[in-house]
Amino acid sequence: MLDVVKTRKFIDQCWGDEVVPTLVEYIKIPNKSPSFDPDWAAHGYMDEAVALFERWARTKLSSLPVATLDVVKLPGRTPVIVIDVPGEGEDTVLLYGHLDKQPEMVGWTDGYGPWIPRLEGDKLYGRGGADDGYAMFGALSALLALREQGVPHARCIVLIEACEESGSYDLPYYVDHLTQRIGSPSLVVCLDSGCGNYDQLWMTTSLRGIASGTLKVRVLTEGVHSGHASGVVPSSFRILRQLLSRLEDEETGAVHLPELYAQIPAERVTEARGAAAALGDTVFTEYPFPPGVAPMANDLTELVLNRTWRPQLAVTGIGGLPQPIDAGNVLLPFTEAKLSVRLPPTLDAQRAGARLRDLLEKDPPYQARVEYEPGSGAAGWNAPAMSPWLQQSLERASEAAFGAPPAFMGEGGSIPFMAMLGEKFPQAQFVVTGVLGPHSNAHGPNEFLHIPTGKRISVVIAQVLADHHAQSMSRSLRR
Repeated sequence: MLDVVKTRKFIDQCWGDEVVPTLVEYIKIPNKSPSFDPDWAAHGYMDEAVALFERWARTKLSSLPVATLDVVKLPGRTPVIVIDVPGEGEDTVLLYGHLDKQPEMVGWTDGYGPWIPRLEGDKLYGRGGADDGYAMFGALSALLALREQGVPHARCIVLIEACEESGSYDLPYYVDHLTQRIGSPSLVVCLDSGCGNYDQLWMTTSLRGIASGTLKVRVLTEGVHSGHASGVVPSSFRILRQLLSRLEDEETGAVHLPELYAQIPAERVTEARGAAAALGDTVFTEYPFPPGVAPMANDLTELVLNRTWRPQLAVTGIGGLPQPIDAGNVLLPFTEAKLSVRLPPTLDAQRAGARLRDLLEKDPPYQARVEYEPGSGAAGWNAPAMSPWLQQSLERASEAAFGAPPAFMGEGGSIPFMAMLGEKFPQAQFVVTGVLGPHSNAHGPNEFLHIPTGKRISVVIAQVLADHHAQSMSRSLRR
């Protein structure tokens, strides 16, 4: 049986002595995901990050007898790290994370930056520490804690990819390449999600899908004097606004297309109510609103459902517009916008992307040249029903690590790997959790890792792995 006090002490020391200093070095590396650095292979930053992770992990293999580590590189694809830790019994556990990063983003506070690690109290600032550099260290520190106490576990495969922030488009090739090695895991642990607060374990029960693309409206072959042309030449920006209004109600933010909605399961509505009750106003106060700005609804449960099960549009980039200081009296030849449409977890993302293209390109105003180029898309994921043993294990683990019961909620982001594994291993149980809590600001400025939560998640994983093995052995004896 796992001694939780010893486990916490071991993981605290491991993180303090080794994990945090290694993450400090990792944050310094600008290993942006391929979508944001097409020349990633030539720049070498991804290889540098992989080498850093590999060096640390290899120092731990001697404490995990017969464990192996391989950096697998298929031609023309981002690498993956595969750590194979033998265990007892016939079951396999797959533990997943990624080490590629989002781009810099503007708005960092003076003295902070994406590649400038800054340790302040319980927080480690910088890009990638929480999303998702800590994952490999959390998984291995949990396994090392089990080994120190002689607590058995199943065979564990730790898989760390380098393409998640680009939609994991390389990962299916690796899953196929490693099929025999991975086998059929009965438990999948993903450490790339969020948490509603830092006071308890948060289990992710669903993830939205995404359909992204670039909408471009062209009305001229070159810019012309606005005084000469306005009133004759339609504004490309105005046409863009019209097209977006086909998709979204500009007053409420509601998406018009009924095809982009899905029935919300009753249990997810119940979870949303519970999450709203646990979080209170944190549901919206976690965001950096300027004074006086209000959220999209007053009902907290509706806000939770908005960000977890309902389609939403975000315009994440604009092209064709000069900076205000550089803007002359010119009617611009084109305007383009990068669109990100979050989709319900159970919706077909590919079909949704095709529907978006039809909607935006059909019958353009003034016969303007309108092109919608679909970008990366990803299917959502809805967790299967949780086995009683896992429910009990998570309750025990959350109380032991956090001193509070677990909470359950969908997440608004996408982890393409989960949908892929859900289809490939329909009988597996899933533990999807993470450290991205209030104000941690993944993908944005001032991103940070809340170190105590990273440690506690590691304790939780150790407990779940121990319980997984115990129920597996019990099941074998009953056969």
